[in-house]
Amino acid sequence: MSASCVLEEQQPSNPYQYQNQNQNQNPTTPHETRIIFFLHINNTRILLPKSTGTKILKSSDLGQKEADKSLLTSRKLRFSLGLFCTLSMDNLSLPEDALFLGFDSSTQSLKATVLDSKLNIVTSEIVKFDLELPHYKTKDGVYRDPSINGRIVSPTLMWVEAFDLILHRLQDSKKLDFKKLTAVSGSGQQHGSVYWKKGSSTILSSLDPKKPLVAQFGQAFSTKESPIWMDSSTTEQCRAIEKVVGGALKLSELTGSRAYERYTGPQIRRIFEKQPEVYNNTERISLVSSFFASLLIGGYACIDHTDGAGMNLMDIKERVWSKQILEATAPGLEEKLGKLAPAHAVAGLIAPYFVERFQFNKECLVVQWSGDNPNSLAGLSLNTPGDLAISLGTSDTVFGITMDHKPSLEGHVFPNPVDTKGYMVMLCYKNGSLTREDIRDRCADKSWDVFNRFLKQAPPLNGGKMGFYYKDHEILPPLPIGYHRYTLENFKGNTLDGLVEHEVKEFDFPSEIRALIEGQFLAMRGHAERFGMPSPPKRIIATGGASANHSILSSMASIFGCNVYTVQTSDSASLGAALRAAHGWLCKKKGSFMPISCMYKDDLGKTAFGCKFVATVEDSQLVAKYALLVKKRMEIENRLVQKLGRK
Repeated sequence: MSASCVLEEQQPSNPYQYQNQNQNQNPTTPHETRIIFFLHINNTRILLPKSTGTKILKSSDLGQKEADKSLLTSRKLRFSLGLFCTLSMDNLSLPEDALFLGFDSSTQSLKATVLDSKLNIVTSEIVKFDLELPHYKTKDGVYRDPSINGRIVSPTLMWVEAFDLILHRLQDSKKLDFKKLTAVSGSGQQHGSVYWKKGSSTILSSLDPKKPLVAQFGQAFSTKESPIWMDSSTTEQCRAIEKVVGGALKLSELTGSRAYERYTGPQIRRIFEKQPEVYNNTERISLVSSFFASLLIGGYACIDHTDGAGMNLMDIKERVWSKQILEATAPGLEEKLGKLAPAHAVAGLIAPYFVERFQFNKECLVVQWSGDNPNSLAGLSLNTPGDLAISLGTSDTVFGITMDHKPSLEGHVFPNPVDTKGYMVMLCYKNGSLTREDIRDRCADKSWDVFNRFLKQAPPLNGGKMGFYYKDHEILPPLPIGYHRYTLENFKGNTLDGLVEHEVKEFDFPSEIRALIEGQFLAMRGHAERFGMPSPPKRIIATGGASANHSILSSMASIFGCNVYTVQTSDSASLGAALRAAHGWLCKKKGSFMPISCMYKDDLGKTAFGCKFVATVEDSQLVAKYALLVKKRMEIENRLVQKLGRK
């Protein structure tokens, strides 16, 4: 394991200290000095039992100078976290028949995963918004406002009704005994926000178990449409907030990111400016994650540190709201946001509504919900610097872990949701699965089989054909809607010298599909290298819907130059939420934070979190050729940003 703690070896002034005082046992003689060991982790000092390494030194082995000291020696040694895990877990384990429930409220669906005490999947469910809740008339789970460029929202009540539906589905499946649920947590699409109308705390605390949730929240929100991560209508507000704090890089230093249109702070400022009556009638602003946690505890839940970092409002080092940025965003905002909490903390007990309506155990803990990407990090058991995860979903994300926060004008830094000291680093792309589906529908008869056949038909490097595909306004790079295609004449793969570049209107279908897939991964690699992520990574763990497509993962391996793995389920967010529920329960029982890796130690392969090898680098020379294409792509991208990018 990469994590480590400090072992302190100490010689006490009292040679009988920490000895067993049983009358039947002879004490250590004055001619011997016993060396004892303490373990320091998370500011806790633990005396280790004799069996872990207590040893005897004769006084003749010690100099008189040291013998005169009250504490003869004190030296620190590094050693594996595994010993601490063994000591911690001896009397701290999950109840044998306990179950842990994790949700994921994503853009297009609500998912649930249940784990047992051995961290294996018991059952899972999904509600697809467009298909199963058609009366909300969403497309891909959202409304695109035709009157305001870039404005994209979702109906808040749709999420409430989906929650009703998935709980009933779990109950009707007979695969889940709600009385055995020991803890529940969840994942919400990052940055999205919910605006609770004044007086709504009373609605939350007095739910009628005889009625569905959706019937009780019709008047609970000051706006019935929640801004979500796909929204790009707040460029003006972003620039204004950056200006107040001293520029984009200063904001990144303070909060972990420069101002981004989808971030909650700029969204709140826009509502305050454009819809003041909504802002003034709001008593609490929740993220999607804390919104669902609030439903479960029957009161307003805190925003957790990790998801809170996706708002451009939290001081990422101190993990408190930044008063300077709050004042630059909207008046009276701190009161509307409430308090922050660690991701492993308990939000509260399950509300009586769920005990009576669904027969939850009344002692079931609700562990803080967090964002979807942070939960995926937990679900992929990503705990080694040098590894990368790539999530191929509605959005595509690339993320890893680090111990340092380095301000940047690209990418994002969040507190690590399963490590109180470290950070999670991430790149995010809006044009993920919806763009892949758009090209599939247009070029491959709406068939993934045809799509994969065309992808294999076009050769690697695509004969120098390169594409930039933005069905929606892109986050990275900041480019508007549009498709851009180029041919690179004379590209042989060993040099960029003599290359002749032409912009063209279209490619044949196989070339279009390969240009899309290669283009997405070339962009990820180029941005990851620029952001300081490992290149090449030690390995990539892929997740999200497209991680089930081996043809796509083969291209990923060739372009990044490393092996690619997947986990048991492509839904790592709800899986990670269920694991975090169990982890939060253990931290609560212990009374303090404990490393999440202690839960599976060397048994990862026996759980739902074991990784499966799926793709490798088949041609090292091809990797080098792709490196040249990365360089060329970044060059063209920079020109597009200068010409078309959002300022």
